[in-house]
Amino acid sequence: MTHLRGKKPPISRDSNALAKAPAPPKHLSTYARAEWKRIMPGLLERGIITRGDLGGVEDYCRARGLARELEAKVRDEDGNIDPKMTRLQDKAMQTARQLAAEYGLSPVSRARVGSAATDDDSDNPLMVR
Repeated sequence: MTHLRGKKPPISRDSNALAKAPAPPKHLSTYARAEWKRIMPGLLERGIITRGDLGGVEDYCRARGLARELEAKVRDEDGNIDPKMTRLQDKAMQTARQLAAEYGLSPVSRARVGSAATDDDSDNPLMVR
């Protein structure tokens, strides 16, 4: 069994990367479709998304969309916070964060994507040689 703890392998351009963004799936919510349209140009530009990755991207967008939809339901009519809705929203945000890391949508994972393109550490004073 392999574990992905510690240093993650760098993400690199895929030879089968999509060149054009497919339309967002029609069954996605309005928020999820908006997220699809927001992230797809960057994913295509980095050349890391293939047709096989679209399910994972869809899952990420669904989780982000759900977190946004639950925002309106966290508080009831009296302004009280509903703990059940807060837990649901937290789980959706956690899932979205995990999936975002898979596709270089967080600052740390973007740095991994960028490190695959440039490997020049000559100006890094903290580089151990």
